Amino acid sequence: MKADASRQIGHQHMPSEHGQPHGRPIRKKRAWHLGTVLLHLALILGSVVMVFPFLWTISSSLKDISQIFMMPPSWVPDPFVWSNYVDTLRAMPFDVAYFNSFYISIVVVVASLLTCSLAAYAFAKIKFPGAGIVFILFLSMMMIPKQVTIVSLYVVIQKLGWVDSHLSIIMPAAFFNAFGVFLLRQFMMGIPRDLEEASIMDGANPLRIYWNVMLPLVRSALVAFGIFAFKDIWNQFLDPLIFLSTPERFTVPLMLNMFKGLYVADWALMMAGTAISVIPVLIVYVIAQRHIIEGIALTGIKG
Repeated sequence: MKADASRQIGHQHMPSEHGQPHGRPIRKKRAWHLGTVLLHLALILGSVVMVFPFLWTISSSLKDISQIFMMPPSWVPDPFVWSNYVDTLRAMPFDVAYFNSFYISIVVVVASLLTCSLAAYAFAKIKFPGAGIVFILFLSMMMIPKQVTIVSLYVVIQKLGWVDSHLSIIMPAAFFNAFGVFLLRQFMMGIPRDLEEASIMDGANPLRIYWNVMLPLVRSALVAFGIFAFKDIWNQFLDPLIFLSTPERFTVPLMLNMFKGLYVADWALMMAGTAISVIPVLIVYVIAQRHIIEGIALTGIKG
């Protein structure tokens, strides 16, 4: 009987083919599968919530004004009013607004990449008195709402003579981006010091180290930040609304606002214009999404 009991005990604790005892791994595996399913369900639900406004915009852009406010709402237009897109382009000078937004966004992205990477390199690799305090004060800009500083910014823009000029949009966005400095600094902090020391031994100065060593290593972070900067400046509405007054200088968000009058708003054309306005952002994201994910992931690991 003792021998039979020993065989039963040994059989209960005998490792399986995968090196784990029988019984317990099954419960763990089931729990792991349940957690994965719940996680995917939560992600799918969140994706649906985020995509819902975009899908409703596309649907409304193909409807007549009476169908947009129909109760209960209908997702499928009946009939499809494709002329909304043609009427939108005819009603407003969208070609001018597109050109303005595009060139402003390109200038801001290029200038932001240069200025933010230089500041990030200084904060990450150059030791100077009070660096930590200066960096904290610099980051405090992210905590102050834009509406708090807009009056003082308008006074400065007016003194410089930039009111109703694209410089009023370009300069603040291109040279004062605390998020970009923080993102790139965190990435540069993870670059080994040995690379800098080897460059110094080869006779490289700090500017050459920044250009030939740092920038190639933070390429993914630069691409990720460039996409964020492009999206932010393309969708910016408050600054153009305050600083620009001539329709020929309007950007796309400001041009869309002209579909809304004092008493009425042409929602069908506004939805069509909104659908048109997101095309550049979607194209840029689809092209560079791999760099965005890689840049954010590596920044989180090395920071």
